[in-house]
Amino acid sequence: MTGNQASAGHLLRLIREGKATTRGALLRATGLSRSTVGHRLDQLFAAGWLREGDTTPVEAPTGGRPSTQLEFDTDHAVVLAADLGTRDANAAVTDLAGNILAEHAGPMLLADGPEHVLDRLARWFAELLERSGTPHHRVCGVGLSVPGPVDWTSGLVVQPPIMPGWDAYPIRERLQDACSRHIPGVPEPVPVLVDNDANLMAYAEHRAGHRDCAAFVLVKVSTGIGAGVVADGRLYRGIDGGAGDIGHIRLHDCPDALCMCGSYGCLASVASGRALAEQLAEAGIETSSVAGVREHLAAGQPDAVRLAREAGRRVGAVLVTVVTLLNPGVLMIAGDLAGTPFLTGVRELLYQRALPRSTSHLNVVTSRLGERAGLTGAAAVVVEDLYAPDRADARLAALEA
Repeated sequence: MTGNQASAGHLLRLIREGKATTRGALLRATGLSRSTVGHRLDQLFAAGWLREGDTTPVEAPTGGRPSTQLEFDTDHAVVLAADLGTRDANAAVTDLAGNILAEHAGPMLLADGPEHVLDRLARWFAELLERSGTPHHRVCGVGLSVPGPVDWTSGLVVQPPIMPGWDAYPIRERLQDACSRHIPGVPEPVPVLVDNDANLMAYAEHRAGHRDCAAFVLVKVSTGIGAGVVADGRLYRGIDGGAGDIGHIRLHDCPDALCMCGSYGCLASVASGRALAEQLAEAGIETSSVAGVREHLAAGQPDAVRLAREAGRRVGAVLVTVVTLLNPGVLMIAGDLAGTPFLTGVRELLYQRALPRSTSHLNVVTSRLGERAGLTGAAAVVVEDLYAPDRADARLAALEA
């Protein structure tokens, strides 16, 4: 390993991933001289990114000095993370391992527009930092999960069907500005990363319990329907953030079903939580929101159970193509409708119509992290981005300048 591949940032990655956690192991893994490894580690210690852990005893008869374990110091900074829904939001302060230090959930209407929502979110962050006792200067970044397609490179939401007023809005810049106004002492401009909620949920769930799965798909069914794909440990977003937008696949037998995107016959127009709320209301069962659908399902309301199962069959029919194309090892169903009736419907159509070759090694499961999946994913992508080798090296250079 030479050149940039042996930089301080790359040594940090080896330590964070557990591939080389002692000085001796780093020497063997990189082929660098002892003095060069020592200099790289001094940079990381000076930045506060590393700490020394336990000492590993030497086994006889090898002799030599005990090895001190090197650890990524997950307490040296914090992340501000938020998961925006259409009617509510969840925000938190986390350490760099994703542990929640303070959290707040409450009503937040996306329809109120980005200016109002982002300003209020920054005020939530300020309150959470105070509650957690965290100095403002320790904030290293902000992660934001939103229910719409996001161009990862620009951070812009692109034509979101259920986020009126947010299309191409400069979320990063406006949230940076709101944080600087409400959180005195926060680094300026604080890094802000924005991504689609299904993507971040998939990323978090994969890391939490399915790291060994080379192809992982999460489908979120709440107000809308979307999917996140993790392939070989990395999120697959497509060329501009449109990957996984399965809620707008057209169904041939629903030509009159108007979708929030303005088209007719989309999967979300008949099988999403919003669609089920409308169907229940039309049947005379008081249901004004997706939360109401969830409550009816929890109570075992017969019409809600029947409609959720039918919605699962609709989604399952579309997932036949997804599973055939991607051949995932895990298909996770998450969101407000991810209960037994919906899951049963998905399995019925999926196993009935997909070839056995596509499903013989497929596990269809429900969420492990639940309502915190988006929040956890939002925090995780910030850490992975800021401490990736090239980004870490650039930050170290700035600290030393």
